[in-house]
Amino acid sequence: MSISDRPSVALIGNPNTGKSSLFNALCGGKARVGNYPGVTVEHKTGRLLPEGSSLRRQSSAPPEIDVVDLPGTYSLAARSADEAVSVDVLAGNMPGLARPNVVVVIVDATNLERNLYLFSQVIELGLPTILALNMWDRVSSSGLRIDTEALSQRLGVPVVCTCASKRTGIDELRRHIETAIAAGTGASNSETPSMDWARAAFPEPFQHEVDRLTQWLRDEGVLLAPFQVERLLIDACDAHSHRIIPKPLAKAWERHLEESQQRIAAAGIQGPLFETRARYGWVKRMTAGTIERSAVRHDSRSDSIDRWLTHRWIGLGFFLVLMFLIFQAITWFAQWPMEWIDHVQAAVGSGVESILSPGPLRSLLVDGVIAGVGSVIKFLPQIAILFLFIAILEDCGYMSRAAFVMDKFMSSVGMSGKSFLPLMSSFACAIPGIMATRTIDHRKDRMVTMLVAPLMSCSARLPVYVLMVYAIFPDEVRYASGWISLQGIIIFAMQSLGAIVAIPVAWLLKRFLFPGEPSTFIMELASYKWPSWRVLLARVWERVLSFVTRAGTLILVTSVLVWAAAYFPVDHSGLDRSVVELERLQASSDANTDRMAELRQSINQEKSRLIERSFLGRAGNAIEPLVKPLGWNGQIGIAVLASFPAREVIIATLGTIYALGSESDDDNRGLQAQMREAKWPDGRPVFTLASGLSIMVFFVLCAQCASTLLTIRRETNSWRWPIFSFGYMTLLAYVGAWLTYNVASMW
Repeated sequence: MSISDRPSVALIGNPNTGKSSLFNALCGGKARVGNYPGVTVEHKTGRLLPEGSSLRRQSSAPPEIDVVDLPGTYSLAARSADEAVSVDVLAGNMPGLARPNVVVVIVDATNLERNLYLFSQVIELGLPTILALNMWDRVSSSGLRIDTEALSQRLGVPVVCTCASKRTGIDELRRHIETAIAAGTGASNSETPSMDWARAAFPEPFQHEVDRLTQWLRDEGVLLAPFQVERLLIDACDAHSHRIIPKPLAKAWERHLEESQQRIAAAGIQGPLFETRARYGWVKRMTAGTIERSAVRHDSRSDSIDRWLTHRWIGLGFFLVLMFLIFQAITWFAQWPMEWIDHVQAAVGSGVESILSPGPLRSLLVDGVIAGVGSVIKFLPQIAILFLFIAILEDCGYMSRAAFVMDKFMSSVGMSGKSFLPLMSSFACAIPGIMATRTIDHRKDRMVTMLVAPLMSCSARLPVYVLMVYAIFPDEVRYASGWISLQGIIIFAMQSLGAIVAIPVAWLLKRFLFPGEPSTFIMELASYKWPSWRVLLARVWERVLSFVTRAGTLILVTSVLVWAAAYFPVDHSGLDRSVVELERLQASSDANTDRMAELRQSINQEKSRLIERSFLGRAGNAIEPLVKPLGWNGQIGIAVLASFPAREVIIATLGTIYALGSESDDDNRGLQAQMREAKWPDGRPVFTLASGLSIMVFFVLCAQCASTLLTIRRETNSWRWPIFSFGYMTLLAYVGAWLTYNVASMW
């Protein structure tokens, strides 16, 4: 939503109704992401495209209506941060933001009765409302027939049939939005406004108390809509709902509220269950005769599949096998593009060397920028493939089944299936995973989930695993006729280790810091559907672009700083003269091979001496006693320290260090080849099975992401918990790496 004077439309709906796809269809896929003022919940805002427009025409025909995509929610009860934001925006209570002119409620057309619960709450707000029956293409295949004209007349709002993934019904929806905004009121087709249904549906004693409290607030100068007072009365124990009461009135309000609750209880109205009955009763009356089902209704394809995928043991086994195959597929599909990027990096480095003479500028570009940033860019294929698989699982409807299957297991460690989706999101990035905990109602469950989410192996860790695995474990070791590789098994094991360690950590947190019973887990299992490739590719592109942007900023800056620390303060003039002479001899047709061999040996010795005496070399020698018990030398220790702001920085750091200290005249070989040749002073290889596993385990368990810690700070509004997360994860990582190195050294 915009603070400008432009009219706006808000999109709201249950999760898994295709709301994001509809938003992209209305706005052309271009959106701005920001935070609502004063809260941590993000919002996505775009501009409504003119009817029949295309992405190509968007730049020449600026839209005039803002579109805001509200968080997916099942109700406006404001029990979670996402729900509270939706209520505040729709009620006009969000600071600095105008109330939307129109609301579009998006529902799954195949599950109309269930989705209309939220619609019954939205229309009470008195805003012009449009009902979008999304996924309309699946109505007939589900054995349903919906009379949309009769439904529109009964509900008193326009009803539009859409299929966001196929872009059908979008122009009609756009026309209704523009008409409603131009008219300034809802295009009601009913003589009786549906927003008054609560007067007849809710018990009279409850409505009497709503009127009494509304009048009391009005006398005190607080103007609230009846719906807001309803929520304050129904959700009396919820802190979110009471933020709109001014602090000076808080005590008097609590007294009046308690008196109203006592009178309601005396009238036999117990708890919020009466609201559920009233709303679903209204939905049943509104939809009666408008929905026809096949006389003989067979179990749907989704139900047949769910018999297996939600089975207590078969479902769990399928989930584990699926995750294993995904990480095997990453090694299959990413190998060729990785090799191609490696060749491009080498060609670019050689091209720069052919243009520039040896010196600081050439070293900065080749050894700092190209070797550092290029080493990270090489792993973009794995990241893109991982994001693609996660997006497919989310869009096809499998993720909710996985959450259902994992609920019983997670309950045993004090969490519920509600924690599964945030934790699963953390495999892509811990930041959205932590923010997704807002949907968890109970604070204790939310805190435990938030504190273990960074243990999930995010996409930034994946390049580290791949680098170590490809450098240490041979690709030739394969099983099952070559379909399963040892490299893929190790990567899957590393990705799984964080989730395994999170189990005892969550149990300890729940046992000692956040005791209490886990919250009840209720989730709608939406029907399976074919994902929209347009939406999938757009989502993958957005995440890959975000990674590349970070590579162009943080990783680039780190690479330059590491290069400077490894280049200065020693004098490189002697090395540069030897390199110039070697390159001249290599270009000569009658080169002296003995002199070339002598120069290569001299250059290798000089590189090792210079990097040893540089700032970086001195720092590495200083911290080597601390990291040597883990099987690391000082260079690895420095690279790990440099990676605390962002995990993937270690690759850029190692790329720069080994490019500067390469013992070969061909500095443009792959980083993995340079790592294989790295030696301790006594000639032992630095990167062995034990040291490689130690590094990977450290990265599995350590909190090396400043952005994640800042997100925890923002979500908890306290520095206590990010400091706690950093402390316990760093200690856990060091102990885990030490144990791994010592155990693996016995093999």
